[in-house]
Amino acid sequence: MASFDHLIIGSGINALVAAAMLSRKGDSVLVIEKEDRIGGCMYTDEVTLPGYHHDVMAATFVLFLTGPAHGALGEDLAKHGLEFCHTDAPTAALRPNGEAVVLRTDRDANVATFNGLAAGDGDQFRQDVAGVEKDADFLFTLLGEQLFSKAMVKLLGKQAWKKGMTDMKVWFGEAMEPARGWLETRYDSAGIQALFAPWVLHVGLTPEATYGGQMARVIAFALEAAGAPVIKGGAGQAAKAFRSLIEANSGKIRTGVEATRIMTKRGKAVGVETAEGEQIQAKNIIASTAPGQLYGKLLRDEDLEQPTKKFRHGRGNFQLHYALDGQPDWEAGGLEDVALIHLADGVDSVSKSCNEAERGMLPEVPTICVGQPHRLDPTRCPEGKGILWLQIPDAPGVIKGDAAKEIETVPEWTDEMREAYADRIEAILAKHIRNWDKIKLGRRAYSPHDLSQMNVNLVKGDPYGGACTLDQFFVWRPYASQINNGTPIKNLFHIGASTHPGPGLGGGSGLNVAKALGA
Repeated sequence: MASFDHLIIGSGINALVAAAMLSRKGDSVLVIEKEDRIGGCMYTDEVTLPGYHHDVMAATFVLFLTGPAHGALGEDLAKHGLEFCHTDAPTAALRPNGEAVVLRTDRDANVATFNGLAAGDGDQFRQDVAGVEKDADFLFTLLGEQLFSKAMVKLLGKQAWKKGMTDMKVWFGEAMEPARGWLETRYDSAGIQALFAPWVLHVGLTPEATYGGQMARVIAFALEAAGAPVIKGGAGQAAKAFRSLIEANSGKIRTGVEATRIMTKRGKAVGVETAEGEQIQAKNIIASTAPGQLYGKLLRDEDLEQPTKKFRHGRGNFQLHYALDGQPDWEAGGLEDVALIHLADGVDSVSKSCNEAERGMLPEVPTICVGQPHRLDPTRCPEGKGILWLQIPDAPGVIKGDAAKEIETVPEWTDEMREAYADRIEAILAKHIRNWDKIKLGRRAYSPHDLSQMNVNLVKGDPYGGACTLDQFFVWRPYASQINNGTPIKNLFHIGASTHPGPGLGGGSGLNVAKALGA
């Protein structure tokens, strides 16, 4: 029977970070993956036409590039082929009236642009991002490090001593502010509100959710500081670089291997049994899974005390990809080299679409994120051609109806409903691109159901590992009883988007567990 120091279930960004750190330490590591490829949501394929390489799910790596996992592994990964591609225009908002607002990686330029839209809005933006910058050490440690630790207690004490208890109370109070509150009380420009409001959807929140304002400020700071980088060759190249690094350090990766049971002995994890009946022993088991997968399947035979509150998953994700016979001629100028463009009117439009999705409705006017990865990385498609990556982060996982009363629905996504909803999205997109009918070559859509079939952790198409509302975030993620990444079973660790520090491509939970295990 094979035996390892660490056996990791799953191969998403957190699993690969943990494997890279622990194998570099010299420990024996095995990663097992149910699918025939590694990478989780980091997946690139020719899904429309030959020669057009699309990031089917995850695409932008700003959280990884700016996070501690890249700080620890970036140099090694670069040696194994990881390369980032950049633009100085990371994001923009394009409103239905044709007005566009672009954020650049130049603070003075952003301040000037925003002051030109509404007097004082640029100065407010400088104040907001400077506040994040000033508290960066404290804020990013709080958002990324283990919350139950001596280091965290020391950090909180140091911050309280530095600010004083009253200022600390004020700081945490402002941090709890929803994005709607932040945007509507600080900015007069509807364009600036439209620029930042959609970004809360990308961290699993809504404009009305607690601490959404703080997360939006953090995102604005990160985008301005590091842009919205993509991986040269596609997100799948990141998985290949991790694999090369892990295997260079004698780590092992096996695909097409499904874990069906975590074996325990006297309350301690000792190994994994696979769907083929193979038993693999390990000193530590690290599960990169959704909570239901871990506790409802892998530990189904264990007599564990159940949490008092059931873990909730959030809205689903809808992906839409296009192969283009040329470059989009946007109706608004200045969008040619923008990495990610949101088609949204403002706070109310974002609130409406995600509220409809949360109520199980197909949004009448969805919030649409449009990526132009070929503008950053021309290797993605034939010379002179183009690709578009569309993410609609407010699609219902289970459908109760259509807010526009146009599409006949049933509770589960069907191919017909997927294509009808894709038609709605495309119609909105086409209004903003003058030459759309001339350049469109191919289309491929993925419903929340399709995505859940591709990745077991995307429950009902939820890409954020569960609802990210305050009651299941920070020390309450995924359950209030869980301490850091520990579980009720000794030597069994839980990582991934469903655990602190939550979703995204930062790799934080994988890094935290690896460090706790001595890496």
